[in-house]
Amino acid sequence: MNVDELFIDVHHHVCRKWNQNVCGDAFASKRFDNEGRLIAVLSDGLGSGVKANILASMTAQMALRFVAAGTDLLRSCEVMMESLPVCQVRKISYATFSIVDCDMEGMTRVVEEGNPECIVMRRDIPDDVPARIMTSRMFPDRHMRITETSMQPGDRLIVCSDGVTQSGTGTMAYPLGWRREGLKDFLVETVRGDRFVSSRELSQSVVEAAMQLEPNFQPNDDTSCLVMYFRRPRRLMVLTGPPYDPDRDGECAAVLDEFPGRRAICGGTTANLVAREWGAYLETELPARGATLPPCSAMTGVDLVTEGVLTLTQVARRVEARESLGNGDPADRLMDLLLDSDTIEFVVGTRINEAHQDPTLPLDLEIRRNVVRRIATALNENYLKKTSIRFI
Repeated sequence: MNVDELFIDVHHHVCRKWNQNVCGDAFASKRFDNEGRLIAVLSDGLGSGVKANILASMTAQMALRFVAAGTDLLRSCEVMMESLPVCQVRKISYATFSIVDCDMEGMTRVVEEGNPECIVMRRDIPDDVPARIMTSRMFPDRHMRITETSMQPGDRLIVCSDGVTQSGTGTMAYPLGWRREGLKDFLVETVRGDRFVSSRELSQSVVEAAMQLEPNFQPNDDTSCLVMYFRRPRRLMVLTGPPYDPDRDGECAAVLDEFPGRRAICGGTTANLVAREWGAYLETELPARGATLPPCSAMTGVDLVTEGVLTLTQVARRVEARESLGNGDPADRLMDLLLDSDTIEFVVGTRINEAHQDPTLPLDLEIRRNVVRRIATALNENYLKKTSIRFI
């Protein structure tokens, strides 16, 4: 399979235990483009709160580094378990983990210790992939479960902490908890309802469904879900700013017109340029009450049209902070489009907008090209997207 034909959409969603300030589960991931490889780790620390978070974070980061370096699997696990601090209450050092190592051809290996067994979805059907067990001599009570499989476009891999499978434990409806079978049934129902559901949407749905099983919606444990969706890449082009040379306006509009994917325009001048070159009608929406950003516009052939630098600056802040989608403002809508895409191409015009030279504007209002670089970097590092920037 050609590397360009497969993209791994990765997202995780967490909910901390009721009445705790931090989550005791931790997630770490990294895409290695030069190796055509992606590694993701989900770890569940002993107990909850700050101590659990420290245990889980240490485990996740160590696992990521060891696997990336190609260290012997069993030895890596032993070093991680030996390195963890000892809990003063339980007198043991403990953090469960699930490590996913996959390449862009779909070959995937999952190493799990203590976490619920991963679920492989072939389209909308769970597949019971056989696993082998590896036991450490140093820690005879710890057993690593290793699953190896080939993922194809349309397949999904779901990994979770026991906060998901044990949700609802002790209730009349689920005296033994939701369990893995309950989770599988939910996944089948959700994917059949929307076979293109993204990893972001599915991981959030799993955690929210688990929360609904808890008395008063108060989780008794940290709850995390990681979803990896192997699919054909969803492409997006973001055009912002007119070209440096006005004679290239037609070329700029043609680049967007010929793009084989979804399209967004950021900037009123840019939108008017494209509308003029396409002979299209640009209609501006009414501003929402209390809005802090200019409203979006609508144009045939474009999925989203927003204001320029102000909106992009808000998006940069939110993706850098990994904020959740919330108020539905123009920055939220653009961020939603970005996160729902896999490969994102930014086309940045370099003509200077005189409005951005106004000294009364906020000091942190950066020029367009720097804001776009911030967004691209955050999408790469925080969401494992593939981005490129072209200046025109």
